[in-house]
Formats: sequence, structure tokens, C-alpha cells
Amino acid sequence: MCLIHGKIKVIGVSRSSEYSPNHVDNDAAILEVVAEKLRDKGCEVEIWPEKEFVSKQIRTEFIFNMARDRSTIEYLKQLEDNGSVVVNSAYGVSKCMRKSMTELLIRNGFAHPVSFIVSTDSEFVPELFPCWIKRGDSHAMVKEDVVYVECKEEAEQVLADFHSRGISEAVVNEHLSGDLVKFYGVQGTDFFFSFYPTDACHSKLGLEIANGETCGYPFDKELLYQYSSKLAEIMNVPIYGGDCIISSTGEIRIIDFNDWPSFACCREEAGVKIAECIYHKVTAKLKE
Repeated sequence: MCLIHGKIKVIGVSRSSEYSPNHVDNDAAILEVVAEKLRDKGCEVEIWPEKEFVSKQIRTEFIFNMARDRSTIEYLKQLEDNGSVVVNSAYGVSKCMRKSMTELLIRNGFAHPVSFIVSTDSEFVPELFPCWIKRGDSHAMVKEDVVYVECKEEAEQVLADFHSRGISEAVVNEHLSGDLVKFYGVQGTDFFFSFYPTDACHSKLGLEIANGETCGYPFDKELLYQYSSKLAEIMNVPIYGGDCIISSTGEIRIIDFNDWPSFACCREEAGVKIAECIYHKVTAKLKE
């Protein structure tokens, strides 16, 4: 058991700035809120930048993390394999990479856009216009990683750009008409929050403009909660967020699912529940 002066030691791992486009401060803020709430519960908490966490080979029994760098994820997997409690699991974070996430959505029968996974050096471009082309190996790091296209020529240009940047695979999603809704949740708690990002002026890369103005189509929020809770279980990411499109008839289709978003518009409330989730997993391990 890892204790300091009788307190449980927990380490937080922050997200490198290149994985927080336009949200560096928000990502840092939610991690600090969670750290403070864990301290209120009597934990000794340190926060390490993810690359330094790896380079110094930091080891401890209990870790919460927002890491996205491939080397950090692989190191966290090693720690998990050796018995450390890691929230979110590094194995779960890997499942949130675009290609893996798309395959899981399809395999588990979730309502989602028609999607293809294509090689960026292939001549095959699905006739699915307008559509979105997204890098398959990671989350979006720059605006050029998620591109809206309306014709084959534009699609070919995007795929060529991906290939030139060393991105070998892309996910092609049909463009869905309807309201864009973001949602946040913390598994094992009563926290679930959804909102229209255009109304809240909440944007990473400014891509929401392609969906147009929000119409406020009615939809079943309980059903969205059920979808997201099931996905969190399948993907092993209890701290999660995502995006969906609500059609004019109220149909919900998931277009994105992520490990540990910024929770910027509900940070304090979310921070309490995230700390509760982590603390529960820590104490459960201690009781084993």
C-alpha cells in the first residue's frame, strides 16, 4: 500500500498541450479540481506532466490520468499489468482512438453515421458526400485532422495530406443533418450533462459551424444517458464525453466518444463526481 504520513498517495498525469487544442487551460483546470477534491478526502496527490511521468518512470499504486501521448499510454498499460489502479484505464484510452472507437460502435450496434476505414494511400474514396474525414490513429490534434468535404477531389486532397503527415489510416463518416449535442458523464455516479456546444460557445477547432444553427429538436435524454453509459462500460472509460447528432425526428446517433474531456462548462460539479469515482476505485483496491 502506498501511504505518505498515513495518507493514500495518488498521482495525477496531465495531458500534453498538443493533445489539448484550444483547451489547454480547461484540461489543466479539471485535473486540478479533481486533485483538490481528492485531497479533501484525505489523499496525498501529486500531478505530473505526462512526458515527465514517463521519462522519470514514476510508479505508484493509484493513478488518475488525462494522458494521450502514445508512450505514456504504453507505460500506463505496463503499470496496470503490474497491479496499479489507473483511471481512466490506458487500455480504455486506446479504445477511444478514432479507428478503434468506430469499430466498437459498429460491432456493438450503436446508431452512428455510415462509416468507412480507409488507407490514406489508397485510391478508394467512398461515395459518401458530404462527409467528414478524420485521422484514424489518434484524437484530433490540429484542425486539419478532422475535415468536412463535399466532393471526391476534396477527399483525395485530404487523404494525400494525411499520408504526407504520416497518418496511414482515416475514418470517413457521412455528414448527418441535425443538432450537435455534447455530453459528459462519470460512471458509477449520478453525474450526466448534455448541452449544445454552439449555444455555449464551446469549441475545440471551430468545426461545429458545418452543422448550422441549433434547432432544438426534442430527444430522449435518458436514452442518450443509457447509450453513453453502455459505451463507457464497453470502452472501459468511466470518465467520458462525446458528441451525437439529433435528427429532426429525435433519433440519436453517436459520432464521437472520448476519455476524460475538459468538462469546462460544468467543471466544479464534475470534479466532485470524478474524485468520487476515483476514490471509490482506490478504496475498493485497498479492501482486496
